[in-house]
Amino acid sequence: MVTIFKLNYRHSTLLIERMPNIKPPDHVHLIEGEIADYWLDPIGILYSYSKNPKRTVENIRNNIALVKKITGNRKVPLLIYLSNSPVPDKETRKFSTEQLPNVYKAMAMVSKPGLSKFIMNILFSLKPPPIPMKSFSNDKEAREWLKQFL
Repeated sequence: MVTIFKLNYRHSTLLIERMPNIKPPDHVHLIEGEIADYWLDPIGILYSYSKNPKRTVENIRNNIALVKKITGNRKVPLLIYLSNSPVPDKETRKFSTEQLPNVYKAMAMVSKPGLSKFIMNILFSLKPPPIPMKSFSNDKEAREWLKQFL
């Protein structure tokens, strides 16, 4: 089943088709968090399965602590499967953007066309992202791109 979302941001509307639920490989044990579930693959890429609660400074801060625990406090490349979530407030967007280079080397966003671009526009409308970021509709391509950051 495919779901269509209608998102409003600064008086603009975007219809986004959510990707079907992506599941990790059967042998993987997911580490559960409030805003995403994770697993770290053997070569060092962190996989994130985004959830849809509204992001706040508090849950972003808690998520960063979880990621640092998973990675042993090392910066890693992130492959994130995006899902729809409410647009965070300005303070949360600023905090999240400031924290990215402290946790990740690069970020590959996997989603249906439109969603990752929408998120990039929300977070980085005034200045470029603080780490390399790229959008993909295919996780194999995303993984290949991230390997350069290992």
